[in-house]
Amino acid sequence: MIILTIDIGGTHVKMLASDRSEPRRFESGPSLHPSQLVKKVKQLTADWSYGALSVGYPGPVVHERIAAEPRNLGSGWVGFDFAKAFGLPVKLINDAAMQALGSYQGGRMLFLGLGTGMGSAMIVEGRLEPMELAHLPYRKGRSYEDYLGAAGMKRLGKAKWRKHVWAVVALLREALEADSVVVGGGNASRLGPLPPGVRPGDNANAFLGGFRLWQEGGINP
Repeated sequence: MIILTIDIGGTHVKMLASDRSEPRRFESGPSLHPSQLVKKVKQLTADWSYGALSVGYPGPVVHERIAAEPRNLGSGWVGFDFAKAFGLPVKLINDAAMQALGSYQGGRMLFLGLGTGMGSAMIVEGRLEPMELAHLPYRKGRSYEDYLGAAGMKRLGKAKWRKHVWAVVALLREALEADSVVVGGGNASRLGPLPPGVRPGDNANAFLGGFRLWQEGGINP
């Protein structure tokens, strides 16, 4: 079965089918509502054939249901029925968790996604544990996302932003006893050299994670 993976971000929505090599994309942002997303995806993939979808959503997903409205998109996401809208089976997952699935190579892996916000997930011996670390308090009344997200990088400057990224990576790695850390997302390329035990993510891994959701005997989300 051919799977279409949709990776919803704060600035772009990207799509790739499991039988294709080049993704397609369109701009997202505060004016994007779920019905508009469905319409645009259908338009841009009209010449593709697929039998099911994986949707990576930039917010908490509990039991394949959106648990809160996104911070960087429009409204109407909670309770939206993607399966009905697309007329196909849909697996819904947090976007960071989806990229973590595609990045996993074994053991206890912590994933941090640095983009418009900050995504997080952990996989322990093949079992995925999506997390919402972004809005926990970090320093001076601000959250992890306030420091590590795009707004934090703009406020702090790249040099100070990098220092906070590595401080948080070290803190979370120790607290969660992670064997390895993967840092992905659109701003991961701005980090420069990585410390030992940290490897770069790849946005393309989000697509692989979406495909893995449908694989028998694959990682158990």
